[in-house]
Amino acid sequence: MTSSDAFDISAFAARLDYALEQLERAAPFAKVSYRSRVLDQARRLLMRPGGVAALYERAGRLDDAGIFGGTDWDKPAGLLPRLVGNTLRYGERATIILECLSLLRFLAVAKGAHSVSGLPGDQAQHFLTQVLALNLERIFGSTSEASRVQAGKQEIGETVDAVFAFLLDKIGTDDILGILIDEIWRILEQRPLQVGHVKGMIVQIAVVLEGDAVHGGEMRLGADRLISALFGPTRLSADDVGVERYRSRLDHSDSLAHLKEATGFARAMHDTGLVSDYHAAFVQWLIETDKTNLIPHALGLSSTGLDGYRCYEPLIIAIIREAIHPATGQTLLGLALMLERGILYSPPIAPSLWRMLSINVSEHTAATMTAAFGSACTPRAFLLAGLIDLLGQPLGIGQGNNPTCQSARALSMWALNDPDYLFYLVARVALSDRMVMHFEGQLLDSAELPAGLTSLTPLDTDPVSVLLVPHLDRIYAEMGRRCGDRGEDPHRWINPELHGWWVSRSFHIAVDVATGMMKDHAAFLARFHASYHPLYNGNQPVIHPQPAGIAVTDSRGVFVGWHAISIIRAALDHDGIMRVYFFNPNNDSGQDWGHGVVVSTSGNGERFGEASLPFGQFASRLYIFHDDDLSAQEMGAGVPAEEIGAIMAMARESWAGDRQPLDAAAQAI
Repeated sequence: MTSSDAFDISAFAARLDYALEQLERAAPFAKVSYRSRVLDQARRLLMRPGGVAALYERAGRLDDAGIFGGTDWDKPAGLLPRLVGNTLRYGERATIILECLSLLRFLAVAKGAHSVSGLPGDQAQHFLTQVLALNLERIFGSTSEASRVQAGKQEIGETVDAVFAFLLDKIGTDDILGILIDEIWRILEQRPLQVGHVKGMIVQIAVVLEGDAVHGGEMRLGADRLISALFGPTRLSADDVGVERYRSRLDHSDSLAHLKEATGFARAMHDTGLVSDYHAAFVQWLIETDKTNLIPHALGLSSTGLDGYRCYEPLIIAIIREAIHPATGQTLLGLALMLERGILYSPPIAPSLWRMLSINVSEHTAATMTAAFGSACTPRAFLLAGLIDLLGQPLGIGQGNNPTCQSARALSMWALNDPDYLFYLVARVALSDRMVMHFEGQLLDSAELPAGLTSLTPLDTDPVSVLLVPHLDRIYAEMGRRCGDRGEDPHRWINPELHGWWVSRSFHIAVDVATGMMKDHAAFLARFHASYHPLYNGNQPVIHPQPAGIAVTDSRGVFVGWHAISIIRAALDHDGIMRVYFFNPNNDSGQDWGHGVVVSTSGNGERFGEASLPFGQFASRLYIFHDDDLSAQEMGAGVPAEEIGAIMAMARESWAGDRQPLDAAAQAI
């Protein structure tokens, strides 16, 4: 940077600082008139060499001053990485500047230079990684002609590219593609229901590699596997010829080729967790040409799944006809995993599925499904596909951007424990736009209740959540209102009433509700060990997943908030370490909770969708759990005091540090 450039930057930075100071001093009702001045100065600074760095230095101050107040960027934890690209391409000038400032704020949080409530640093880093993945053309210079023309119209296209270059430089990697590919595989190992954003990343990687913008080396092997799983998993689809031409190739191939296609699709699906559009087209072709004997091969079924298929073949074929299309092809994985679970042998399940195949959804349900998923399939097809997905992958559901972890956890638990009840709820809401439950004998009708934690229908999640979450959210909020004045945590009563009879009635909490201080933490931990640790509970397994609450901390160990999870099981991993395996209703369970507490999602005995931690690390973040009263008199007697002390120390180093009662603090001194 020349001396004149430095002077230029200093002058523009000074003007921004002056406008920013006015925004900081303005009363809340008057801030809106000053924001436009700050944004204008920020735009001028961004378009100068070194301007991105200057704005990054002020990212935290801009946030604190209220530059995002009253906008979609005001709650960064709820932002979607996949929307960033379109905003930067097609947004108005002020919108683009706000998006750039938001990205710089995320970077400041990721680097620890700024803190935002509800946005831990690792989550900010993850957000930026996904944004980079979905906008690779800006990083590697492979933008299309249309993108370049659009950027020219905006007159700040080069500025946006400069922001991305700055992000990449600060994240500090010379191999962003390699990191992104590893990230994609890590996400897919969790088998989430929502894979649209993953497919978007793979498309971007394919474009970059096809354009020779980078030379992949060994990294390319992982990328090619992902790309082929989507665009050419088999010999007849390998050159991505399009569905119609692919079907023509099937018409002109022999039975051995068809068998190879079936096994090739199944192998790619189970290896990656992704389903190609060609796979959906192939299975539909098998039905149309009366070659349904190959469907089990195309689903990759084991003997368990094959038995279920043979017993219920007409039902499975009817499901495929109705619900499996290129727009819903991912449901083939859910269908295969549902068959492997063997739940069709439960008497209510097959009749429930037949009912879903003929249900006439309400106008409101149809409009909601269309708004969320488009019109490529019928609303009933989308809903049935989503239900099959959830039954096949009960731990793959995520809450997305909605403050509805309780609802997501409930859907997961019903899919695991009580799928016929889930069918009932889906049918009831799809037909009548209302959900009816009971709380302590009193009827709750969602159609007559006020809004809950979220006032809008979530459209960024799976079909079952889109349908049920608004109703569940209202009912959950009403249950909270009805027991909110009891002086104890309302989940003592809500969890059993909301989730089901299998929730143990004994309730334990580590925090005094009235004061927020720790309460009998040692006894709480001893009880948890004696209830869930196989070495202290007589080697009793977890029969039904149990709701629990954790104190989420960020990568620095700083308290972020309370969060609902469910405990699935406790078992030794391959290294002989006792671990708690749990379900976290986020779209990604891999998180760094600070001080070495890093949640694992694979490689330590996790099944698809499970997260895990060593028993003590998990207990250090636990603040609520349920158990039964069996052998309550002996609970906790055999747990070593030093083990309890170590866990308490981990809690004090993180979320419980400022929650110690005065007497405990005095003893510590």
